[in-house]
Amino acid sequence: MGISFLPSPTFLGFLLFSFVTLSLHLEPALAITRHYRLDVKLQNVTRLCHTKNMVTVNGKFPGPRIVAREGDRLLIQVVNHVQNNISIHWHGIRQLRSGWADGPAYITQCPIQTGQSYVYNYTIVGQRGTLWWHAHISWLRSTLYGPLIILPKLGTPYPFVKPYKEVPIIFGEWFNADPEAVISQAMQTGGGPNVSDAYTINGLPGPLYNCSAKGVWFMHCHLEVHTSWGLKMAWVVLDGKLPMKRGTGKVAIEYEMGLQEIRGHEHVEA
Repeated sequence: MGISFLPSPTFLGFLLFSFVTLSLHLEPALAITRHYRLDVKLQNVTRLCHTKNMVTVNGKFPGPRIVAREGDRLLIQVVNHVQNNISIHWHGIRQLRSGWADGPAYITQCPIQTGQSYVYNYTIVGQRGTLWWHAHISWLRSTLYGPLIILPKLGTPYPFVKPYKEVPIIFGEWFNADPEAVISQAMQTGGGPNVSDAYTINGLPGPLYNCSAKGVWFMHCHLEVHTSWGLKMAWVVLDGKLPMKRGTGKVAIEYEMGLQEIRGHEHVEA
């Protein structure tokens, strides 16, 4: 009577189960969980020779950037140190099976109250590029916003020639008054809200505004011809017309999703 060396059905079943399990988890193993903490606090900020105590994230205006790769899981703790109720929306993120992390106050969550915190927990699926985050309650988004940069998966090339550097440009607004008071007055009177005192680039007004000698933006358009540069733009305008030349309105629409601060070549490998 010979000895059979054929594997048993039980062993074959275990082998098949192990192979399928490893195959399903091979790609997610390349992704990581990234932790961020956003402290909503008051900070003195000066623009147009006017200093005001306004709501910021981590004391920055615009707020800090969040960087991740496609497939990464984000755990973002938002801590509220101000008297306003707060919620944060991750603009453009497809919240697949994580709708509770979308951020619109009184719709997908109760806002974060003073002294409280909330952890936004979601995974970036099938997305890459430059998005942005902002407050999603009243007009606090005028000061609470920042870039959300989604890099390709490790080993996945860019869909274009990788630039030497990327120079993000953030278009926003500056109000000498409290934006919350501006919208409150408009609601009481029934009229349109007062327009902002200045448009900003990367949080700074242009050099043509009165009293803008300190804290202004200036762009010197001299780029080296032998390198590739990427310019990304975003309009963050609450009210009023955009400061653009005739015929350029399409640009504002096409680049509405881009919002970030200047990041160098080293950040591409984050």
